[in-house]
Amino acid sequence: MDVTRRGLLRWCAAAGGVLAVGIELPLLRATAAAGTQEAEPVDLTAWVLIGPDDRITIRVAQAEMGQGVHTSMAMLVAEELEVDWRSVRVETAPVGPEYENDLLGAQMTGSSSSVRAGFRPLRQAGAAAREMLRQAGARSFGVPVEECAARDGRIVHVGSGRSLTYGELAAAAATLPPPEKIALKEPAAWTIIGKPVPRLDTPAKVDGSAIFGIDVRVPGMLTGAIRQSPAFGGKLSAVDDAPALQIRGVRRVVKLERAVVVLADNYWAAAKGLDALQPAWTPAEPPSLAGRGGSDAIDAALREALDAPAPVVDEAGDVDAAFRGAAEAAADGARRIDAAFEVPFLAHAAMEPLNATARVTAQGAEVWTGTQAPGPTRKAVAELLGIPAANVAVHNTYLGGGFGRRLETDFVLFAVQAARTAGRPVKLIWSREEDMRHDFYRPASKVRLSAVLAEDGTPRALLARVASPSILTRTAPALMTGEIDSTSIEGLVFIPYAIGSTRVEYARREVGVPVGFWRSVGHSQNCFFLESFIDELAHEAGRDPVDFRRPLLASDKRVRNVLETAATGANWSSPVATSGRHRGIAMHRSFGSIAACVAEISVNADHAVKLHRFTCALDCGIAVNLDTIKAQVEGSVAFALSAAFFGEIGVSDGGVVRQSNFDDYPVLRLHQMPQVDVRIVESGARIGGVGEPATPPVAPAVANAIHAATGKRLRALPFARSGFTLL
Repeated sequence: MDVTRRGLLRWCAAAGGVLAVGIELPLLRATAAAGTQEAEPVDLTAWVLIGPDDRITIRVAQAEMGQGVHTSMAMLVAEELEVDWRSVRVETAPVGPEYENDLLGAQMTGSSSSVRAGFRPLRQAGAAAREMLRQAGARSFGVPVEECAARDGRIVHVGSGRSLTYGELAAAAATLPPPEKIALKEPAAWTIIGKPVPRLDTPAKVDGSAIFGIDVRVPGMLTGAIRQSPAFGGKLSAVDDAPALQIRGVRRVVKLERAVVVLADNYWAAAKGLDALQPAWTPAEPPSLAGRGGSDAIDAALREALDAPAPVVDEAGDVDAAFRGAAEAAADGARRIDAAFEVPFLAHAAMEPLNATARVTAQGAEVWTGTQAPGPTRKAVAELLGIPAANVAVHNTYLGGGFGRRLETDFVLFAVQAARTAGRPVKLIWSREEDMRHDFYRPASKVRLSAVLAEDGTPRALLARVASPSILTRTAPALMTGEIDSTSIEGLVFIPYAIGSTRVEYARREVGVPVGFWRSVGHSQNCFFLESFIDELAHEAGRDPVDFRRPLLASDKRVRNVLETAATGANWSSPVATSGRHRGIAMHRSFGSIAACVAEISVNADHAVKLHRFTCALDCGIAVNLDTIKAQVEGSVAFALSAAFFGEIGVSDGGVVRQSNFDDYPVLRLHQMPQVDVRIVESGARIGGVGEPATPPVAPAVANAIHAATGKRLRALPFARSGFTLL
């Protein structure tokens, strides 16, 4: 693996004695069309700096929202730079064009792309800096560069033992041209990559010194509480601010088009002042489907869409012929299996409530927040204020959970509007209720799956029809292909199973509920549909679920290996039914990785489920930080279990969300968390994502285990709809 001079940029701050190496850092572009299987790289500039004090800094454009990305980025640089990885300091990059995705024009974190995008370029940056330091050391010693080695942050002359630190050589190295070619270390020589490395951000988060958005304090700021129209699309028509102003500490009531904000000396005074108000709202015109009938109307519209003509997204073979044959020639033992599935809208419910601090002056604006999208945030603030983007500074903090919600800019823009009106800095904090009722939700979806099984149980054909709202219509209309939203059908196209004929159809239905990206996006629901159905087909064929899948994966050894790793780890071949426990399995491929999950559960007579053990296998190609990967898989299991058992956003007639807090939108409790056994499969394949791929197979694994325990097929989420609770 070589780095060419063309691929390297060098910026030297020689006056400060700093060596700075720039690299071309590709980010993964979102899938542009349903027929595009692999994301394509685009360029983003990042910098590695070495100062005279031996401090090594890497500026990372990706947001740290609990996934450990800052540590993994540091590991990549430290591996090639030949330093103790703990000597590498990470700082969040400022917002600027040099950090933007050139195709999307955005600096953002998502799609499980951070480490897989930076895997080669960050190593190249570390290697380039290493070689420039070797050259500087060789000149200082007056010896050939071949006699110098990089070891533990020093350049050593092997023959004499003389050495200089990187900091001592930084200024001289900054005057040298970058090398023409650099050989990266072979995997066998790695000493940091592939090891379980403690995270760099953990100490600050433990001792409380880490700064999240909600921790920001700016001199002279007021704290705000916000309330928007309860109904989607409603506008503020009138409010008497006198009751709020009577509350001690309340300083101002700000009236916006779609919200009212109370500003006070602290959050509790602002919240109390907000509760004292009785704002009047004007409903959206014309009313949406949600406004005209709520969840009942939405369910009916999606159900009708399953019976209406729909565009074909992907097709292989002759599905119609296969189904005609099953109907006309039943004598050969072929039979048709049909099943309908559904999932509701889901909120993100990140533990840190939405918040942003803003200051607006005649010179521009400054924002402090935890966002997954600092680039789009700066652009949106500039457009709101009618000023150049260069006059907007965005300071990104740690994020207390993102899951896609903090890709949006709405919570920042409200803070900017309040600060502009107040004429002083404002920290705006959303209550949990406001967060829950004004999310951009994971789309509700209904799917009908049909298959033809041959007499021996082999699937001959698979037909899928999806009905759901579109995310891309609002967020990235340029990525739509006609009426096709690739995020709505991902996970149902390019499936790993070798089935003779397949077809996927998509019926887009907009229902008036704002939707957005939710952890693992369309894979989160489509894996539930497909893997539950595959399990059902195995049962119809009289086959063990693992044995049923194996021949369908004969041509994809990598996927089959992940399936078998999970099954072996869970002792699948050893029955546990005699102990009252039952197992279910599911697998999925997403974000360049493959995940399989075995759920081991028991169910009592009241349909209360006890989660005993989850065995999860993950093949992300190359594992960078084993500790982070394990934590991300465990977190994915907890996140997915919350959604599978409890998660549901319902809408009342009039377009108002019914849920408001964790009392009616529960998340998994500590005592309900099962043991999670993570098996990392290192295939050496192209590096894949980690933060999202383990989420999709969790729900179907549990559903399949419940069927094994009770004989009941659960085709709807959450499981509470079917009367199953969690012990």
